Amino acid sequence: MPASLDRVLFDHDDAPAPDVFLIAHDEYHARYVGRTADGQQFFITTPFTSAVTSGASAEFVALYLFDGEGDLMDAQIVALGPRPEDSALPGNPADFTEQSDALAALLAQLGPVTFDDITIAPFSIVAHGHVFGMVLNGPDADDPDEEWYWNVTVEPGDYMAFYAPWDSGEYDT
Repeated sequence: MPASLDRVLFDHDDAPAPDVFLIAHDEYHARYVGRTADGQQFFITTPFTSAVTSGASAEFVALYLFDGEGDLMDAQIVALGPRPEDSALPGNPADFTEQSDALAALLAQLGPVTFDDITIAPFSIVAHGHVFGMVLNGPDADDPDEEWYWNVTVEPGDYMAFYAPWDSGEYDT
């Protein structure tokens, strides 16, 4: 067996990691998902950190731009500071002025868009001291007996989780 093949991890169903997965446009966490006039795919979302997990809460607005194959081309992360005390709990969609303004500004810079389903590859980047992206999680190579399945989570905040089948567009919150 070639050396490169013996390092591929498989989950409990003997499935390899997904190369791409679908995000279906909806009116909840995937409201700002679609394509630009020149065919690039985009996802604008609202990651967050909680005081419980990171020591301090922080809200962000992130614009991820992908090519037609689903590979990340650009990421812009706007730091907003802590969520106002009188708004929804972290992880729930909120509507506070700073967030609404940042969402509108990032959407406007894309020009004309069509809201639609997109198919993208998992990725992660580091910004503002946190891991951001559509982070691939999988089996533990050190514990092959563990019953683990591939998933992709939106980070920080883990507020959207995608599982096989990768072309369904469905996610857990």
